[in-house]
Amino acid sequence: MKDGFLDKLITRLDRFSPSEVQNLVSRLVREKGFLENVFESLREGIFILSTEGVITYANDSACQFFGIDHSKLQGSHIQHAIRGLKWENIANPESTTVRDLQVFYPEQLTLNLYTSPIIGNIEGKDEHIGFVILIRDITQSTLETEEKIESEKLNILTMLAAGVAHEIGNPLNSLDIHLQLLRRKLAKSAAADDETLQQLLDTAQQEIKRLDGILKQFLNAVRPTTPVREPSQLHQILERTLESLAAELSDRKAKVTLDLADKLPLLNLDANQIQQAFYNLIRNAAQALPASGGDITIRSHASDSEVVLSICDNGSGISPEHMGSMYEPYKTTKSSGTGLGLLVVRRIIREHGGDLEIQSELGVGTTVSIHLPSRDRTPLLLTDHDDTPIIDLDHSH
Repeated sequence: MKDGFLDKLITRLDRFSPSEVQNLVSRLVREKGFLENVFESLREGIFILSTEGVITYANDSACQFFGIDHSKLQGSHIQHAIRGLKWENIANPESTTVRDLQVFYPEQLTLNLYTSPIIGNIEGKDEHIGFVILIRDITQSTLETEEKIESEKLNILTMLAAGVAHEIGNPLNSLDIHLQLLRRKLAKSAAADDETLQQLLDTAQQEIKRLDGILKQFLNAVRPTTPVREPSQLHQILERTLESLAAELSDRKAKVTLDLADKLPLLNLDANQIQQAFYNLIRNAAQALPASGGDITIRSHASDSEVVLSICDNGSGISPEHMGSMYEPYKTTKSSGTGLGLLVVRRIIREHGGDLEIQSELGVGTTVSIHLPSRDRTPLLLTDHDDTPIIDLDHSH
């Protein structure tokens, strides 16, 4: 290290006898080899830096986190090795700094950087001789925290939903019943032929149905439900969904192309819930297309562990700022939307043990991929020949 312990030690070698120098060098080599073995065995990443931020050591985990070539790393500045990292934000020779960093290559990770100064005792005096950076992968814990926050939000919405159902649902039913009674009385009166009155009644009942639909969508989004599962063929559910959307897709001039696997395994699904998820996603894709029409491509494929169905459109796409709030209730880019559609879809897919993946580029289009497990992911309790229970946690077979 420049101006570090080793440099200052070298300038004082003439004060030691040859045997003392040999013993000191041998000790340093042994300790260096021991520490490197320890560092390489860690899952956490480690950088050792000079006081100026030049990398003097990095273990394999650190290189893997950032996709760095280990052979080209030594002697480079930490700010050049890790793009987007500002040296002045982490270099404090007086105290420890802690920063979180998002990495998008080679994997999308959330990393925690713990930077601490290295203090060496030189001639009885403590001097700052460099920095150590400890890097931890906190991606999973961050996701768990986000899911916990989301769960708490949904619990609050569930409580609100109960009040909404009582305070709004019952009056809506009462209004609908009274409008039906009013229509019957009008039919027996002299005003039966009054078209204006009939139109007003029709409008009022349509608005009541619309409000009732919004209320049901809200309740479906927040109420926990248990899927009623049975062996189902995903392509058949997709076919029924497309049939129900045929008129709207035609009206929007949406051309649907199917690129489906020849055969998919039967999945243990609640067919009605999955159809609701398909309906929302395909309808979203159609609504994202320009007024002149566009293309929607639906693909499917299966692996040993999952079935994936993707819905791609060449519509308006989603801006980066909206990508971060897609699952928040009432956040929508549509003038008449409720912002609950994706929340409903993700809840349904997660209740089936699957996941939802969204990729989008503004002005290019959006691809939504549904990942569903093709088998039960819970551990299987097996029995060997002598009836000793064995828990099989390996699902790769």
